[in-house]
Amino acid sequence: METNYVTRDKLGMYANGGGGPGPALMGADTLMGNDVYNKEGDDLGDIKEFMVDMASGRIAYAVLSFGGMLGMGEKLFAVPWSALKLDTVNKRFELGVEKDALKEAPGFDKDHWPSMADQSWAKGVHKFYGTSPSQN
Repeated sequence: METNYVTRDKLGMYANGGGGPGPALMGADTLMGNDVYNKEGDDLGDIKEFMVDMASGRIAYAVLSFGGMLGMGEKLFAVPWSALKLDTVNKRFELGVEKDALKEAPGFDKDHWPSMADQSWAKGVHKFYGTSPSQN
């Protein structure tokens, strides 16, 4: 089954196909669980969480889950929001990273979350994805 913002829409926001809030303004709950692919069409995982910068009210990172089976052995990644693009045709996110390269991305597991407010950690993440903290 496809997991995308249309299938996750419990409130009918996207039911009218253009009369709703998307794609410039989207419901966060409908985006959680969305699939993430790269330009080559490789499945990179799905969105597990959004990390909101409480000072600005902006999404700083989307937490991407990659690999594992039924939550076992999965690796989590804080992907800068500016690194993700919403693919409205396929109703999923696109991330400009090759699948093999993602294996080397700075990641963590569910029991060892990094301090996302740590500026040195953030610099490493943004460097990997080719983004800037000011883009978020």
